[in-house]
Amino acid sequence: MMNKFSTSVFAACILSAATTAFAAEVPASLDAKNCKAEYPKASLLNEEQGDVTMSFLVAADGTVVESKVEKSSGFKNLDKAAVKALSACKFKPGTKDGAVAQTWTKVDYSWKL
Repeated sequence: MMNKFSTSVFAACILSAATTAFAAEVPASLDAKNCKAEYPKASLLNEEQGDVTMSFLVAADGTVVESKVEKSSGFKNLDKAAVKALSACKFKPGTKDGAVAQTWTKVDYSWKL
């Protein structure tokens, strides 16, 4: 049987956990104008085009820690070239609760001839 005091402490712990779970997070961002991927020669010759969606784990210093393709352009060469080029770019780091932190962000890249 719980007394009044232990019930209050239990409720406070639940509230604290819920607040932590919904911490304000702002993902990292990239200035795409300053970061371009070079069109792969084979893709140019084959007239390949498409949009690739990637996710990047960006460290607090703006460097890429990890990357992955979320949605392929339909062409492996284009996907690999986009991930390689954008992984080398400097991102503006994201924040958690107002402090600079490591965050995931999504980036779409369009290959057009």
